[in-house]
Amino acid sequence: MTIISGKIIRQPVSVILLMVFSVWNVPSGGAQSDTPAQLIASVQWKCSPTPPDALGPFYKPGAPRRRQVGSGYSLIGIVVSAASCEPIPYSKIEIWMADRDGEYRDAYRATIKTGRSAAYQFQSDFPSGYYGRPPHIHMRVSAKGFRTLVTQHYPEDGQTQGVFDLVLVPEQ
Repeated sequence: MTIISGKIIRQPVSVILLMVFSVWNVPSGGAQSDTPAQLIASVQWKCSPTPPDALGPFYKPGAPRRRQVGSGYSLIGIVVSAASCEPIPYSKIEIWMADRDGEYRDAYRATIKTGRSAAYQFQSDFPSGYYGRPPHIHMRVSAKGFRTLVTQHYPEDGQTQGVFDLVLVPEQ
């Protein structure tokens, strides 16, 4: 499903992949002195890597395995490789977010393990904004053979559903 102007349009995952992913035209090559971020940026990926975002001070490992921490907002997506655009099965997605009062609590933490399809679904209350920050959901994604990604999903006000595909960079 895709959200366009607040309307939800249901589509197969393959169509979502074609719509969401774009080719990243960055010159290839890199010197030995390049930082890891510069080396990642210098590769011509088939799928654009998901941009990293701040871990923030509230990350806490060991969240329980669950797909729901509230109701009213549904987030779906798939975990894929930037090198091939192929799904990465059995990925681990750690999620944490503020509750309706803008506080981080254990009740709003979750760990999701994707299956063979590499797709995930997460249910929550609509994320809270706080201290001038927009509503957001923190995510830490890991998979064997790939760099761990820390990112955030920012839903638009009034949305009840969102699509956030997670594109990981292979380890070098």
